[in-house]
Amino acid sequence: MRIPKHIGVIPDGNRRWALKRGLSKEKGYDYGVDPGIELIRLCKKMGVEELTFYGFTMDNTKRTSEQTKAFTNACIQAANGAINEGSQFLVVGDTESPMFPEKLIPYTSRKTFGDGNIKVNLLVNYGWQWDLKGLKNLDNKNKSTNNKKNIMYLINSKEISRIDLIIRWGGRRRLSGFLPVQSVYSDFYVVDNYWPDFKPKHLNDAIDWYDKQDITLGG
Repeated sequence: MRIPKHIGVIPDGNRRWALKRGLSKEKGYDYGVDPGIELIRLCKKMGVEELTFYGFTMDNTKRTSEQTKAFTNACIQAANGAINEGSQFLVVGDTESPMFPEKLIPYTSRKTFGDGNIKVNLLVNYGWQWDLKGLKNLDNKNKSTNNKKNIMYLINSKEISRIDLIIRWGGRRRLSGFLPVQSVYSDFYVVDNYWPDFKPKHLNDAIDWYDKQDITLGG
């Protein structure tokens, strides 16, 4: 079976999961931490080399203070989990904003913990426009040559590699600004279940589906 080298994860549906159970929306984020840790373990066993999680976006910070605090705390817990599992860990996001959690500042440069057998990236206070702002400085020559190395050097997420497969939980079929450069040729798989209801079968089904796709990279 062909295993993707890099999987992107959009863990959506936390709030809808909470409302379905009679809880307030912010409570759903607490239940989204353990699935992420389990997914890291499963991907390490499969031989996945890199895993990128969508934590929260700059737009997400416009939500209520209760929700903002909840998903920020969830990201901090998720970071601790990724570190404890052993990984080459990196957080990517706008650190100049007060919405970026101070506790995650030390991980904005990649650090190796434990066996370091998998790269784990967490997007925190991330925005696609923030990520691509360096591209505005490209001169006309670089634009015309479409130089991949130049483009990757100028984006803020330059340490994150091209994504082979993106899996989105929660049933919605959109990227929501998720790493637009790295995802340009990604296969996109949707799980209808909400993220807190994660099961290993979701990952296995996504890998089975990916294995059957014709990967051409535009060729």
